[in-house]
Amino acid sequence: EIERWERSEEISDAEKRVIQETWSRVYANCEDVGVSILIRFFVNFPSAKQYFSQFKHMEDPLEMERSLQLRKHARRVMGAINTVVENLNDSEKVSSVLALVGKAHALKHKVEPVYFKKLTGVMLEVIAEAYANDFTPEAHGAWTKMRSLIYTHVTAAYKEVGWAQ
Repeated sequence: EIERWERSEEISDAEKRVIQETWSRVYANCEDVGVSILIRFFVNFPSAKQYFSQFKHMEDPLEMERSLQLRKHARRVMGAINTVVENLNDSEKVSSVLALVGKAHALKHKVEPVYFKKLTGVMLEVIAEAYANDFTPEAHGAWTKMRSLIYTHVTAAYKEVGWAQ
């Protein structure tokens, strides 16, 4: 059975506004938040580091935090999410951005798609903790739909390129 959040649910206009308002505060600290997300991701799911030759042997979160490669990847991740958030009213743009991310990770980086489920879960945790005042139940619901949207589009790109693991 497909988990509820793995089905892309329509994000209402009000939810889009909540996502964009929350994100504007998060994105103001994009590099620090992105680094926090990636560090927690790698600490919670150390097997994910196998895809990153530059920091796959790092165990210490402080060492990860100082890694220029990790910071650069954090900026790329946050930039992609920012593009999606900015274009929530343009479903074709959202689909195209996430298809590019999915195809690159499937074909070039050979990342198992389950890591997107894990990463988006960590992203929600970090944002909810760091921006607790902004992360109302309404915001949490909207971001859960956003998480689903990201995962659904990325995994659709994996299917499109014939991902088989």
